[in-house]
Amino acid sequence: MALIFVSIQTALYLYGRSVALNAAQEGVSRLRLVQPPVYSPAVGEKVRVDIEAYVNQLAGTTLQNASVTSPTYNNPAGMVSFTVSGDTVSLVPGLELHVERTATGPIEQFEADK
Repeated sequence: MALIFVSIQTALYLYGRSVALNAAQEGVSRLRLVQPPVYSPAVGEKVRVDIEAYVNQLAGTTLQNASVTSPTYNNPAGMVSFTVSGDTVSLVPGLELHVERTATGPIEQFEADK
C-alpha cells in the first residue's frame, strides 16, 4: 500500500512541476514577441495575469496557491523570464510539496531588410 501511495504522490508532484513549467514557458512565449520599444510594466502585468489564469485553469486542483511573479524583461541582455510556483496536492496530511519553475528565453528582435 505504501508503494502505491508513494507512486501516486510522485505522479502528483511531477504533474504539478509540469504544469508550472508549461505556464512559465507560455508566459515567455508571449513576451518574447513584444519588442523593447513597445514593452511596459503594464504589458508585463497583463501577461502575468493571463498566465496566472492559465495555470489555474490547466492545473485545476492539482497545483494549489499558484502564483506567477512579475516577468523579468531585460532589454540590454535580450532575455525574458517567468517564474510560476505553487503547492502540489498531498496525500499525506501535513506534507507540503512546493513547486517553483522558471522559464527563460531570448527576446525576438525584428529588423527591416537592408
